[in-house]
Amino acid sequence: MNSSNEPSVRSEQTVNQPRKAASALELLQQEVICCSRCPRLNSYCAEIGRVKRRAYLDWDYWAKPVPSFGDPEARLLILGLAPGAHGSNRTGRMFTGDGSGQTLYRVLHRTGFASQPTSRSRDDGLRLMDAYITAAARCAPPGNKPTTQEIRNCRSFLERELELLPNVRIVLALGKVAWDVYLSVLRDRGVIRSRTPYVFGHNRMYRIAPGIAPDQPILMGSYHPSQQNTSTGKLTEKMLVDVFRRAQKILTTVE
Repeated sequence: MNSSNEPSVRSEQTVNQPRKAASALELLQQEVICCSRCPRLNSYCAEIGRVKRRAYLDWDYWAKPVPSFGDPEARLLILGLAPGAHGSNRTGRMFTGDGSGQTLYRVLHRTGFASQPTSRSRDDGLRLMDAYITAAARCAPPGNKPTTQEIRNCRSFLERELELLPNVRIVLALGKVAWDVYLSVLRDRGVIRSRTPYVFGHNRMYRIAPGIAPDQPILMGSYHPSQQNTSTGKLTEKMLVDVFRRAQKILTTVE
């Protein structure tokens, strides 16, 4: 091939890269849906889907691992804990169908990351813009508490997502469990030596190993928008809006 054709070849490769990444993300989510690494969680999700809650008796529960979703070119990665038994485990979409999602999507819409303020089902037309939502665990756990081993079983999905989302500039951890899981990935990859210097807190931000790994996404933290936190006032909607507006401001200053 002569040199006159090289620019067009490179241009075609550049165009195809996002498509390939999006396709790889879709294939990864199919793996998530079919995952059977945690028998306790698989059984619990199926049982919840069989028994159901009285308010949702007419629903056909998803009742299996919940895939991540969002913009494959996202610069903001939102990392939650796990699906809710009658929320995501019912609807099949992250943060959809329960109180946590009601708060989160209102805020995402208000700050320009979501196309609408409500999220009711997988086919309600909601789109995320410049954001991608994932979780430390993909199955609803009893008592909303996955075991350490169950989180470890699920972590490889997050690691692969990080590789397939090359534009991510901020990782926003909703809650300390998500925060610790992300830091454990960085530690095991040799990016950081210890999680100790990175103390979780609401609207707390760290630039990860800036002198060693300058391309690492910024880590931000927020209290989880669970009903327990919002009903007690530990997390208000304004507090969550402030976090996302801060992230938005940071993203406007990066390339």
